[in-house]
Amino acid sequence: MIRNNEKLRGPKHPAISPEEARLWEIQADICQALANPKRLQILNLLKEGELSVGALVQALGVAKANLSQHLSVMRQKGILLTRREGTSIYYRLATPTIAEACKVMRQVLLEALTARGELSRRIRRAENPPEDE
Repeated sequence: MIRNNEKLRGPKHPAISPEEARLWEIQADICQALANPKRLQILNLLKEGELSVGALVQALGVAKANLSQHLSVMRQKGILLTRREGTSIYYRLATPTIAEACKVMRQVLLEALTARGELSRRIRRAENPPEDE
C-alpha cells in the first residue's frame, strides 16, 4: 500500500557517499579555476602540446607576472604539469581529457547561443510583423 506522503516524495534516491561528495568538491574547485577567460585560452594553446612560458606570454600578449599567476593556479589544481629545460619552464596539460571537457562546454555554449538567437529572432518577428504590401 502506498502512503500519501510516499506518493508526494517520489522515488527514493540513494545518499551521496562522503567519497562522492569529496569528488564533487574537487570538480567544483577545478571548474572554479577554469572560470577565467585567460586560463581557458591557456588550455586551448596547450591542447596541441607543451609550450614554454615565453611562448605563452607571446601568444597571449600578457605580462609574464600575470601569466605566472594563472599557471600557478592551474598547476596547484592539477590541471597543468611542468618540465624544466635549462632556464626555460614548459607547461602541458596533466590530461588531454581536460581539453575535451572544455570542448564539450564550448559546444554547449554555442548550442545555447544558437537557441537564444533563434528565440530572439522569433520574438522580434512577433513584435514587429512584416507590413502587408
